[in-house]
Amino acid sequence: MSAGRLNDWLRRVPLWAVYSVGLLPAPLLVYLGATGGLGVEPIKALEHELGELALKLLVLGLAITPLRRLTGLNLIRFRRAVGLLAFYYVCCHLLVWLVLDVQMPAEIWADIVKRPYVTIGMAGFVLMVPLALTSNDRALRRMGPVAWRRLHRLVYAAALLGGLHFVIQAKTLQIEPLAYLAVIAGLLALRLPGRRRAAASRGRTETGLP
Repeated sequence: MSAGRLNDWLRRVPLWAVYSVGLLPAPLLVYLGATGGLGVEPIKALEHELGELALKLLVLGLAITPLRRLTGLNLIRFRRAVGLLAFYYVCCHLLVWLVLDVQMPAEIWADIVKRPYVTIGMAGFVLMVPLALTSNDRALRRMGPVAWRRLHRLVYAAALLGGLHFVIQAKTLQIEPLAYLAVIAGLLALRLPGRRRAAASRGRTETGLP
């Protein structure tokens, strides 16, 4: 199927369907954890799966502009939904860590301060909070397009911190976390000023998360 025909089909996909499908993995993973489907350490497995889903969605959000530039595939109208779903899975990942893993409030702050991967992960979450709160048309109108886009560039740092969080928490060098970090770094490199100016000169405009 050509990019043009695929774009025509994508334009007919309602956003509610994207959100509905995107929200499904979380309750499914909780069910699997509760019924023994996530192995002998279901809490750790659930925490990992939710975090990886968040990272995948962040990568997808970063890839939307390069995909359009290189292949003609236009997913711009789904970018805000992808960003909000990424935040949803980050919140789920954090809740599992807080409620099921650490459990003791006194140890939460100690983990944030003493464990670098927790510190980095929490920093990424903090950066995503204002993005989620302003991912709506009302916020865009109140802030104005320039300030809104400037704020939403925080997603680049959040994605990079998410990749570092994954690499460091693995404790040993593993291919999968390093691959995520490499992909994120590559996608960020495509947004260097020279490349962005080249894209702007072709008259392309964007909406949704940067």
